[in-house]
Amino acid sequence: MEEITTYTKEITTITSRFMDWVYVFGPKLIGALIVFIIGLYVVNFITNLISKALNKRGIDVSLQTFLGSLVSGGLKVLLLISVAGMLGIQTTSFIAVVGALGLAVGLALQGSLANFAGGVLLLVFKPFKVGDLIESNGQTGVVTEVQIFNTILLTPENKTVILANGAVSNSTIVNYSRHGNLRVDISMAVAPDSDVAKAKSVALEVLNKHEFILENPAPTVNVLKVGDGMVTLAIRPYASPAHYWDVFFSVQEQIRSAFSDNEIAGPTPTRVIITK
Repeated sequence: MEEITTYTKEITTITSRFMDWVYVFGPKLIGALIVFIIGLYVVNFITNLISKALNKRGIDVSLQTFLGSLVSGGLKVLLLISVAGMLGIQTTSFIAVVGALGLAVGLALQGSLANFAGGVLLLVFKPFKVGDLIESNGQTGVVTEVQIFNTILLTPENKTVILANGAVSNSTIVNYSRHGNLRVDISMAVAPDSDVAKAKSVALEVLNKHEFILENPAPTVNVLKVGDGMVTLAIRPYASPAHYWDVFFSVQEQIRSAFSDNEIAGPTPTRVIITK
């Protein structure tokens, strides 16, 4: 009988303590649960809002996904810390650990983070796009891919060049394709006694007939220099970036052939010897 009474008292004590815990901790648990659910909704809402804003600005899809995941993850960590604080869990040490971990990772990945930041700047401000002919960090080539950390170029020699976005974003970028055309600079010389007006006319005729030379801006031929036993002509046609080298090489061949057909002589090398 005494054993039953003792067992009953223990059950009553445990029940009483449980009810006390429910009365004290229950409201906190319910409040934390409500905050967690509402917080998840707010996080998703903010993430979707940012994604729509980035999409509206035409930001690269890969960057949209990455930034969306980054923002979502950061907000969820803050939400968990807030909920833990509501439940009475000490979050000071946890925040300190997270901060120290973030600092350690940041120091270990300085170069990668710099490249990531550079990639974000390139994808947001778009100084160039895939297909553009650019020059950066001493390299010239067509952009084949813009990644988060690297930019990939294909050079005229058919070499693949991988440039770190941190270096690209912090250096001078020359975009040859921004205006849709390039000026091809060619210099050709004729004999000093040649009919310069005729030579200019023959060169312009070749330029106007060339299939890859643009009509607007119109090509020009002008006298660049007179001296050194020759008259140097500045031949300036415009072409699309894709046809730049075709124009550069073929125009010289065609103009040289046209000069020969029209008896326009080239310069004759001379050497002056002074004797005393």
